[in-house]
Amino acid sequence: MRYYIIAMLFVIFDIEIVFMFPWAVAFKSLGLVGLVEMVLFIVILVVGFWYAWKKGALEWD
Repeated sequence: MRYYIIAMLFVIFDIEIVFMFPWAVAFKSLGLVGLVEMVLFIVILVVGFWYAWKKGALEWD
């Protein structure tokens, strides 16, 4: 069960990171609104990662 949780977290965070590549390609054309949206996206990603870390989901026993 523990391996399943770690695998799911990896897939979720990996997919979220893939969303940053198109943003990086179109960064100049998006302007300030695109920057604010990506900062918000990264904050949500970091909060999710922090929550998983504090709950012990990333510990390998």
